[in-house]
Amino acid sequence: MKVAVLITGSGPLVIVTSHASFTDPALIEKLRAKGIEKFIAYEVPLAMAQERYGGHFQVAMQDLHETDDLRVLDFNGERAFRLFRLKEFGAPVMFERSESS
Repeated sequence: MKVAVLITGSGPLVIVTSHASFTDPALIEKLRAKGIEKFIAYEVPLAMAQERYGGHFQVAMQDLHETDDLRVLDFNGERAFRLFRLKEFGAPVMFERSESS
């Protein structure tokens, strides 16, 4: 599992995914279905997200089914920025859908 703070046009959110990459085509399609076609993703360690979100992390993950590969952990960008320091973010991964896609 990977955790990322996504910076999107509508604000930051935190996701958990089983995809190996934040630019995996299947993940990109799931994000696109949620209206996200451009983002900057910053990976944060899974253990750190579990610790910072505590019980909320466990509740969010309990609803996962074997076929689920994306979970939005936090829609509140202000909280996400409070819980993580910028220096804890991994290198940015940028994605923007091209005009031809």
